[in-house]
Amino acid sequence: MASKPRVRVPKKAKAGEIITIKSLISHKMETGQRKDKKSGEKIPRKIINKFVCTFNGKVVFSADWHPAVSANPYMSFSYKVMESGEFEFTWTDDDGKTVSKKAKIMVS
Repeated sequence: MASKPRVRVPKKAKAGEIITIKSLISHKMETGQRKDKKSGEKIPRKIINKFVCTFNGKVVFSADWHPAVSANPYMSFSYKVMESGEFEFTWTDDDGKTVSKKAKIMVS
């Protein structure tokens, strides 16, 4: 599975402010189209196929990814924050394995 997820969420914001959230995760994203040079057999597909971001338990952003997504996928999106809370980012791969990362924000 992927490793080293990185997220960037502002530590503070004002109520109603639109913030930019960024995430990056290390993953090779094998498409299943390439062949092993030694054996000649296809290398099995192994990609991150789902990205979900929740805020205080409510889904605020979700994306289904396909083989055309690059290795080490980067995701950026905006969110209008109204209250303090915690974002949780979850990446899921073809094997059903998940990696999560959390980030808090204080809203005044």
